[in-house]
Amino acid sequence: MSRESLTFLLIQARKLDDPVRGEEIDAFAERAGVSRERIRPVDMTRDKLGMSVTEGVDAVLVGGAGQYSVLDDDPGIRGGIDFLGELACRGFPTFASCFGFQALVLALGGEVICDEDNAEVGTFEVSLTDEGAADPVFGGLPPSFQAQEGHKDRASVMPAGVLNLARSELAPYQALRVIGKPVYATQFHPELDQASQKLRFERYMPEYGRLFGESEALRIMNGIAPSPATRGLLDKFVRRILLGES
Repeated sequence: MSRESLTFLLIQARKLDDPVRGEEIDAFAERAGVSRERIRPVDMTRDKLGMSVTEGVDAVLVGGAGQYSVLDDDPGIRGGIDFLGELACRGFPTFASCFGFQALVLALGGEVICDEDNAEVGTFEVSLTDEGAADPVFGGLPPSFQAQEGHKDRASVMPAGVLNLARSELAPYQALRVIGKPVYATQFHPELDQASQKLRFERYMPEYGRLFGESEALRIMNGIAPSPATRGLLDKFVRRILLGES
């Protein structure tokens, strides 16, 4: 198997007029080192998800969600969470970020809360746990690193059967791996860099303006910083987990 032959399913939860829908595909493709055409998007709010959608797929990616929350009482969101749980139980290779991290936490029996007072939006310092430092994918990261964040919901209780790989000052659970399975998730966005994070912030400025106030939202946006350490995480997942490289 070669990287060029890999096919990914990208699960999204975004409104049809959300410009981030397409930009998210580009971001994941760049970080995974594949062409855009190798990523097949589906949306849990509109598409029925079952194992049949993974036919011909080597791995599943899960992105952010724009105006949706994993706590929404929405049949598509609930179905998407259940589907991620099934993928994890089957050991289907998966890498999820942000909304996808929270959805996987719920799917496996953990808890997620809305915590606007500790919302992380912008660039934040994240630290590896001992389990993260020993992990084949996360182990190459420095003990502390900058990461792009964009969430007001967070995991409050981690499920059994996972390792917590990273933490931040405001969110103690920043990354996980399902024990014995090729299933990873991050609360932060390893698919984003400084430029793409700033663009996404601009896309959602009305929401951030309401959450933080306009002047504070502008301050946060102008403070978005580089996050070079996370740039290679998806590439390493591809190399170590999908291609079996050492």
